[in-house]
Amino acid sequence: MPESSTRDPSRSSIGTASSYLSNVSNFKIIESTLREGEQFANAFFTTEKKIEIAKALDEFGVEYLELTSPAASTQSYNDCKAIVNLGLKAKILTHVRCHMDDAKLAVATGVDGLDVVIGTSSYLREFSHGKDMQYIIDTATEVIQYIKGEGLEVRFSSEDSFRSDIVDLLNLYRAVDKLGVNRVGIADTVGCASPDQVAELVRTLRGVVSCDIECHFHNDTGCAIANAYAALQNGATHVDTSVLGIGERNGIPPLGGFVARMYAADKEYVKSKYNLSKLRDIENIVADAVGVSVPFNNYITGYCAFTHKAGIHAKAILNNPSTYEILRPEDFGMTRYVAIGHRLTGWNAVKNRVDQLGLPLTDADCKQITNKIKNLADIRPLSLDDVDKLLRKYEEAKSDEKHHAILESIDTPDQITQWQ
Repeated sequence: MPESSTRDPSRSSIGTASSYLSNVSNFKIIESTLREGEQFANAFFTTEKKIEIAKALDEFGVEYLELTSPAASTQSYNDCKAIVNLGLKAKILTHVRCHMDDAKLAVATGVDGLDVVIGTSSYLREFSHGKDMQYIIDTATEVIQYIKGEGLEVRFSSEDSFRSDIVDLLNLYRAVDKLGVNRVGIADTVGCASPDQVAELVRTLRGVVSCDIECHFHNDTGCAIANAYAALQNGATHVDTSVLGIGERNGIPPLGGFVARMYAADKEYVKSKYNLSKLRDIENIVADAVGVSVPFNNYITGYCAFTHKAGIHAKAILNNPSTYEILRPEDFGMTRYVAIGHRLTGWNAVKNRVDQLGLPLTDADCKQITNKIKNLADIRPLSLDDVDKLLRKYEEAKSDEKHHAILESIDTPDQITQWQ
């Protein structure tokens, strides 16, 4: 059997990583639209909208939902309790400062766990909270022991991890790991890290702690998804995402983009975990809530994601979609579209449309029509409706041997548009 017919087309045959550290096929998503996403410039979620988003993400299948700290406001506290009371399958977490008052308030909401954070870089220690590393360790010990005493899940994370002193960082993680935290977290708070730097830090950390490792990557320099993937390859277990990547500044890994990356790494694993066809609905809910449009080139759901235009591409796609698609649109409830009303079109794409319309035209007919479409598209692109009108008009005229005259009589696309 030919190799091309047996190999999974969604996976690269070059440089595939296989490591005993890798969790590419064993990871969990901590979905932070209702925490990190609230920090997006346009974001204001009512209680009703938060509940709608939480239910949609739960239906998609994320393992965790992370909520804004109940210490942020009275409404944030009440919203936390409201989502806890929904009885969702996903575990409910809230993100709090490393402070006993915040921890006690969070525990009172009934959440499943607390994500505790404190800044560790010299920048944050000097210009944010002003505390030294020993104070951080002492405070972390008090807060973690309290949370564990309440029987809740706890993650402890540094903030601005990649600009923190590595010795300080590892000593801190070693100390909290001994206290029995469920996860330690690393955060690229300013988006400065590269995949190589992520790989090195996560590998090093994996050798220091026995607990799980969560990663939070900002996208200021465009590496958030790649960094998340590098983290999983090297021993991380949990990745933070938000719908459409919304968050502080340029946000964090978008849920859809991260899922696309992981689908390409292990399609069956991702399909078994998540209800992929729900992704578009979730993105539309969030986009509407924050007053933005889903980008044209958005991962999976953007209107260009499965649109094919160039003639050579279209021919191959029509023969075997895997030639130019690493993702199967039908797995995500999407459909592919072959654009044909433009100067780059090819006759195979036109013939495919002829077949869809059930018109009895030959390959020679399709080639002649394609040449006319190309000429007209040098003036402006033709809509699919224009192309369909042309195909039908040509087929009708062919019975009277007037089909060549029809093509010769058309000088502009507007003539076709005006046909009834």
